[in-house]
Amino acid sequence: MCHAQDQSPDRDGGVARHFSLLTGWGRSYPETTGYIIPTLLAQAAHWPALSLEARARRMLDWLVAIQFPEGGFQGGVIGSEPKVPVTFNTGQILLGLAAGAEAFGPPYDSAMAKAADWLMATQDDDGCWRRHPTPFAKPGEKTYETHVAWGLLEAARVGENRQWLEAALRQVDWALGHQHANGWMASCCLSDNRRPLTHTLGYALRGIVEAWRHSGEARYLEAGRRLADGLLTALGPDGHLPGRLDRRWRPAVPWSCLTGQVQIAWCWLALYQATDEGRYRDAGLAANRFVRRTLQTGGSPDVVGGVKGAFPVDGDYGTYEYLNWAAKFLVDANQLETDVG
Repeated sequence: MCHAQDQSPDRDGGVARHFSLLTGWGRSYPETTGYIIPTLLAQAAHWPALSLEARARRMLDWLVAIQFPEGGFQGGVIGSEPKVPVTFNTGQILLGLAAGAEAFGPPYDSAMAKAADWLMATQDDDGCWRRHPTPFAKPGEKTYETHVAWGLLEAARVGENRQWLEAALRQVDWALGHQHANGWMASCCLSDNRRPLTHTLGYALRGIVEAWRHSGEARYLEAGRRLADGLLTALGPDGHLPGRLDRRWRPAVPWSCLTGQVQIAWCWLALYQATDEGRYRDAGLAANRFVRRTLQTGGSPDVVGGVKGAFPVDGDYGTYEYLNWAAKFLVDANQLETDVG
């Protein structure tokens, strides 16, 4: 992640979206730079030589500088068109602003409040966000925007704002209205709702788990377990999780979406902490081990430590790319594995 920040051709403090084996480094990506910030701050004490707090502040200062006056943030990488505020990207950046506000105070607290207020103001009465969709995904409602709700939950905790908390839980309640009895989530993909990516299922699961962690309401834990249990049925004995799954939890593709795999591993480990059920711990450890085996430990610094979009690398997610957010979620999942012991 540090290397990706240094290699962004924009040299703006943001993190390059990816390193492509075909075209090299991508441009700075506001959305994922936002949620990389909490990871760097959490790791700062472990790796003092990496100056992670200073790096996080550079990311924060850049994000504050590109925030729209109304509080939202653009979709896509820098230079993407159309340049319009997008709900999902704003929610992910809000995770970073909340972490920055908690760690450093001004000016990140005011930027956090602007983003949270904008999300609350643009939410429909039923809890869904429909007014500012991303132009870079298939149109339609998105249940994986529980991950946006998580951003609001973090802002609510840091800012002690009950209205943000309530708005976040309204969205999660709306999303759970689309959960099937077997845990599967409808309307939960960037591109194919019949066969959602584990990446977006991981987004949905994390948001539901965070709703429980922030509210203490058992119904969110129960809903999270339904989704997590469905995903468990698709996990192979070697830790492989197919990158797309149908509504009966059957594999829809042979390749693994490594990003989704470590997102879900984190959630399984968190559910182990919540329930003390060893099956969640075993699944989380197996999924993490699978992804670690795909890492390159020698060679070009552009790929060492990077996480591919898919395994094999020609799979249909981040094809031939090492993604900055895949590395972020791997660090988070491995840290939780260490904490669980």
